[in-house]
Amino acid sequence: MSEIRPRPSSAHQPRVAKGLAILCSVAAAIAATVVITEPTANASSQSAAGACGEIFDDFHYTAHNDPALQAHGWNARSESGGPGVPGASWLPGNITFPTRDGDPVAQLIASTDGTSAGTTHAELRQSQQRVREGTYATRVRFTDAPTSGPDGDHINETAFTISPLRYDYDPLYSELDFSEYLPNGGWGDTGPVNYQTSWYTYRAEPWDALRAYNATHASYAGWHDLVTQVADGHVRYYVDGVLTADHTVDDKGNPVTPRQDMTMNYNLWFIDLATHTSGTSVYEQQVDWAYYAKNEVVSPTDAVARAAAFRSGGTAYVDSLVCS
Repeated sequence: MSEIRPRPSSAHQPRVAKGLAILCSVAAAIAATVVITEPTANASSQSAAGACGEIFDDFHYTAHNDPALQAHGWNARSESGGPGVPGASWLPGNITFPTRDGDPVAQLIASTDGTSAGTTHAELRQSQQRVREGTYATRVRFTDAPTSGPDGDHINETAFTISPLRYDYDPLYSELDFSEYLPNGGWGDTGPVNYQTSWYTYRAEPWDALRAYNATHASYAGWHDLVTQVADGHVRYYVDGVLTADHTVDDKGNPVTPRQDMTMNYNLWFIDLATHTSGTSVYEQQVDWAYYAKNEVVSPTDAVARAAAFRSGGTAYVDSLVCS
């Protein structure tokens, strides 16, 4: 069941740091239109999935420092700061690309021994703000338990878009949280719970958030197709084809649709260490693919089908935003 409820003030730390991190990472413009295919590529795959105004990435990379990853507009975070546990490290090496069921996936790892110095996070993010209205789709694997070590930590498994916050109550600030999955709860809530949030703006200190969100209390362990449509003043969130939230304004009437271009991002981090018990716990999240259609409302079924068409044709990467 989904419900709208106030979010505890301890949630404020992620927003400042995520915005500043994105601002620091904006790099030089990448190629206007790029299509990278695997050796078995079929030339008809792009036309089958769409010809212009799209991004698709199947995450066919070898490591976080693969030159192709940067060339395609992604980077693995290394700078310190929030969100999450103060003093924790963001390690590029926590981003890997293992093969799962015969196809590479992006894998994020986070670990903790219960201390700040012994806590590591992971973030895979785009380097440029290029996406706003249209349809976003991604296939993500969430987990309810660590791959090793004791369970129970307040881990946050995410997929989102974001822009920098220039100052308190910045009216251009934009953020869409497709999912913030807390298998063990956090922010004063019990888990498992999945948050989907559309932001107008906020002030960091003292905390004041202007946004709309839904919380779904259910296990999301396993693979899920997350599709988000942004058009006509609405942000509509779907999980596995089911509409789970439809946001237009915050509780003060401010619009929560994006007001500037954003980046697409994934991160995995600990909200706090309050529930860690002993030893070292390691958590993971995986991303199969990411897709974006600029200024186009695409149904969840069709968005997933477009990604499948690229993959079946052997197309691992497409960037055709400029021609739209």
